[in-house]
Amino acid sequence: SVNLDEGSSHFGSSYTSARAFVEIHTRLAAHYLLAAMAPKAMKAMKAVTSISKTGLADAVATATELKKSDIMKVLTSLAEVVQKEVKKTGKVTLPGMCMVKTRLKPATKAGKREMFGKVCVVKAKPARTVVKAFPVAAIKQLFK
Repeated sequence: SVNLDEGSSHFGSSYTSARAFVEIHTRLAAHYLLAAMAPKAMKAMKAVTSISKTGLADAVATATELKKSDIMKVLTSLAEVVQKEVKKTGKVTLPGMCMVKTRLKPATKAGKREMFGKVCVVKAKPARTVVKAFPVAAIKQLFK
């Protein structure tokens, strides 16, 4: 006369508690696995202001022992020359600094696109020219 009901016999109660134990640990393991697989948040960038034109002129003037007003004229004319060259040829290299290029982005058709799991209606956009700047290898090496 052995009672095989799950909750009443000694065998049944240990089986139930073992099953509950395994289920709890499986859920915990899944929770920790998902937490470990979640993407890490990016560190916030510090609010940094770039050097102004006058600050740049001061630095160059002290390094070259030229007048600050002369350096300001040089910077202004350099900006004008770069603008004209980019407009005309589409590419300018400032030695030791960067290369400025233009790129033609193709037109996009109107329609529905899936972005981040949601379907969005997208308007058509015409082709356009964008300006991009690429640092020279010496500057890239500073951040490796």
